Amino acid sequence: MRAGAFREREEGWKMMEKRDFDLLSLGEIMLRLSPPDNERITRGEGFGKQAGGAELNSAAGAAMLGLRCGIISKLPANDLGTYIKNRVRLCGVSDDYLVYDQEKDARLGVYYYENGAYPRKPRIVYDRKNTSMNKISVGDYDEALYSAARCFHTSGITLALSSQVRETAVEMMKRFKEQGTLISFDVNFRGNLWTGAEAKACIESVLPYVDIFFCSEDTARLTFLKEGKLRDIMRSFAEGYPISIVASTQRVVHSPKRHSFGSVIYSAREDLFYEEAPYRDIEVVDRIGSGDAYISGVLYGLLSHEGECGCALEYGNAVSALKNTIPGDLIYTDLKEIQGIINEHKATGRIAEMDR
Repeated sequence: MRAGAFREREEGWKMMEKRDFDLLSLGEIMLRLSPPDNERITRGEGFGKQAGGAELNSAAGAAMLGLRCGIISKLPANDLGTYIKNRVRLCGVSDDYLVYDQEKDARLGVYYYENGAYPRKPRIVYDRKNTSMNKISVGDYDEALYSAARCFHTSGITLALSSQVRETAVEMMKRFKEQGTLISFDVNFRGNLWTGAEAKACIESVLPYVDIFFCSEDTARLTFLKEGKLRDIMRSFAEGYPISIVASTQRVVHSPKRHSFGSVIYSAREDLFYEEAPYRDIEVVDRIGSGDAYISGVLYGLLSHEGECGCALEYGNAVSALKNTIPGDLIYTDLKEIQGIINEHKATGRIAEMDR
């Protein structure tokens, strides 16, 4: 990576503080339907409804920590779209860049989620074809969008939805980049949306625009066909592309209800790796959205602490660990609670049983 790019990114953490938003995310917002508790989709008689979606989850988590966040998405102009809009507002995310599909065939993507209990794994059924999000285009927005945020975030899920969404997302990445915006990208590979080969080719084509790159160790090996030690793999992304920061999560699943979680962050500018002890034996209530929560914590740490990777690591791990204990896609927390979790994670003495 050229030395000038490091200086540009280093200055970038400070130069855009006067922009309207700290973070704007592009992605599909979905309706989640889940049977209560540990009931099965095939047997239960009722579903609870919630809003979710990778990019909304990340924006919501960052907003609850204190960043000014918005979501870029397209919804049906009906009651389901209104429900989603209300949930977006409730979690502190701006709906300024939600646009609405007025066509008769407008629809919202839906997914069904069933909790697991050992030895039964969690199950997901998607119903997201031909949704209103697949009609989104750059023509839905004016040029002011691209200078409105310090950081723009999207994921491989968005790129995989359809050729229309992919073209829109790539063009938005280019336009945000032209305005000096930091670009954050999460691979978030989903085998039900595209093949590993398709994902690899498409994502590698956008990596020249990416500053902050999220990719798990498993995804790096299976999708990008990387070999060797994790740290060498992470460094290779920054050597091959002008990426400033690479973050990789590490989850150990002991059972559906008990996980351990940690991560590694690589700073290309410093050529340093940041790591801490993982959160062990997390009591998992709902793991959906915990990877997105990690991103929200990392981006909060980077954007609020001028690119400090150590802070980003601590916030990312803590927010993700907490999300595992909260039902639904979206995390509900605040900076005080997360700071307390970080402090307790680093503590070596006795810890109080109750927060009061």
